[in-house]
Amino acid sequence: MATDVKVPTLGESITEATIGQWLKQPGEAVAQDEPIASLETDKVSVEVNSPVAGTLSEQLFKEGDTVEVGAIIARVGEGGAAAAPSKPEPKAEEAKPTEPKTGEPQATVAGGAVNPAGAGEQVRPRDEDAQAAHDAALTLSPAVRRAVLELHVDPSAIKGSGKDGRITKDDVLAAAKGKDESATAKAGAVAESKAPSSPPPASAPASAAAPTAAGERKEERVKMTRLRQTIATRLKEAQNTAALLTTFNDVDMSAVIEARARYKDLFEKKHGIRLGFMGFFVKAVALAVRDVPSVNARIEGDEIVYSNFLDVSVAVSAPKGLVVPVVRSADAMSFAEIEKTIAEFGKKAKDGTLSMDEMKGGTFTISNGGVFGSLLSTPIINPPQSAVLGMHRIEERPVVKDGQIVARPMMYLALSYDHRLVDGREAVTFLVRVKEAIEDPTRLLIDL
Repeated sequence: MATDVKVPTLGESITEATIGQWLKQPGEAVAQDEPIASLETDKVSVEVNSPVAGTLSEQLFKEGDTVEVGAIIARVGEGGAAAAPSKPEPKAEEAKPTEPKTGEPQATVAGGAVNPAGAGEQVRPRDEDAQAAHDAALTLSPAVRRAVLELHVDPSAIKGSGKDGRITKDDVLAAAKGKDESATAKAGAVAESKAPSSPPPASAPASAAAPTAAGERKEERVKMTRLRQTIATRLKEAQNTAALLTTFNDVDMSAVIEARARYKDLFEKKHGIRLGFMGFFVKAVALAVRDVPSVNARIEGDEIVYSNFLDVSVAVSAPKGLVVPVVRSADAMSFAEIEKTIAEFGKKAKDGTLSMDEMKGGTFTISNGGVFGSLLSTPIINPPQSAVLGMHRIEERPVVKDGQIVARPMMYLALSYDHRLVDGREAVTFLVRVKEAIEDPTRLLIDL
């Protein structure tokens, strides 16, 4: 008797998803609660687990198909893995087409290749290597597992750089790159050893056709992921609905840089996390919204909803697009709590393991384009929020201090806001409060 595998509930307002990858194939054994498929939703990737132990007997959808919540996508039968189909016994003349010469090692045997040197060492077929890598990858995150399978890398040979020695996607990419470089170097060495001292004249025409292939003009069509489609829809919705406006200011980062340099070692020793810039900016925003609460509010119908708490959506770059996990009650957090939460979100985004609840809500957004080298930008608000703060790269610029032109590490700040709710005076005041807190971090301690 087969058991149906259904699409689980994916979260509030999410009714469908896309099958991103099948993690198990028909005929393979599955344990109870073992992932058999990965679904891509509007926000995150979700794994579908087998409700029972048995054998995956049927897949009802292909990768890339759209499925609704509650739909049956596969069936799991009773028993262990299905036995591999037995191969018919080869005929005598097929099994032994030629008689090997005396003393010459036999090249092949039934069931796999044999070491040409005649040592009798069995070499696993390529599909067995892939299956072994597949089974080992099942304990990894969806993003890492997919990279392992696509790049044909053995995860047991990779030393993880993540927390508790876990393998990250970057570890897999680095291992694949090292594998390719090693293979290229080996192939080059073999080719060089076999190449004649002076190439024959006949080889010249063969290389003449290479420039033609290099000049080909190609196009590639790739279907948009569900996450990318959602990002496009929401950003356009923000432009169509809100009265967007952006105001700018610049901030001298000298005091924050000096504070980090002075206390970074003690901070990391005590809290186990590095002291970054985001902690200062989250604290500065928490201070500024007390004076300008409309920046932390939203419009619902004909009403304005003011929040007496600060849930900061932090824009994080993920492999498939931008995601915004939420640091909840950030105004009540310490520097260490803020830095730890953001670091954990960044790792989860990289591994594709962020949950729905971690990205739900948010009253204000901070986007740091400076990590990618951005000098200036006009960020778009994240509906239904009314404002977003854009941070940018720090660079030394000439500024006037006490009548003297001096070089200072400066950063441009941008506040995009919904002019239906936030007036220009309020937006400028908010940005000035953030600037004052960053240029004099003591304000963060004495609540000024």
